[in-house]
Amino acid sequence: MSELMIRNATLADLDAVTTIEGICFPETEAATRAAMEERLTIYAKGFFVAETDGEVIGFINGASNDSPIIEDRFYESMKYHQDMGKHLMVYGLDVHPKHQRKGYARELMTRFISFGREEGKVAVLLTCKAHLVAFYESFGYENLGVSESTHGGAQWYDLKLIL
Repeated sequence: MSELMIRNATLADLDAVTTIEGICFPETEAATRAAMEERLTIYAKGFFVAETDGEVIGFINGASNDSPIIEDRFYESMKYHQDMGKHLMVYGLDVHPKHQRKGYARELMTRFISFGREEGKVAVLLTCKAHLVAFYESFGYENLGVSESTHGGAQWYDLKLIL
């Protein structure tokens, strides 16, 4: 395994993260280039990339809000982001398929959780599909059940990690 470096993303990473997002998610679920650019512009401190050998191979990003769940509208616009919100929300955790199953997603999530603690957040929230619930539970997330989210026409589960 190559050495992994996790750092805050910059606008220079926009092409790489947009490409990876398009590979990891169906078009109906993937964030657009404009959404990624807005996330990088509004809340870059909550957007981390993973690099190996100078190549961006994955990322995690989100926002902060007081809502107890992630609402579908949050994915579409950073206008709902609240710097002082008590919850850190995961909008995406993506690792390019050729780099999956090497622990990189775990490293990104661990960094994001640490960031939440550094920021004084109360919890980290996310939504995921059924096959990923156990992965997130391994970090201590609690499965709150089927989400009201209809994002991309998929069934999602709400998860919460108390910090």
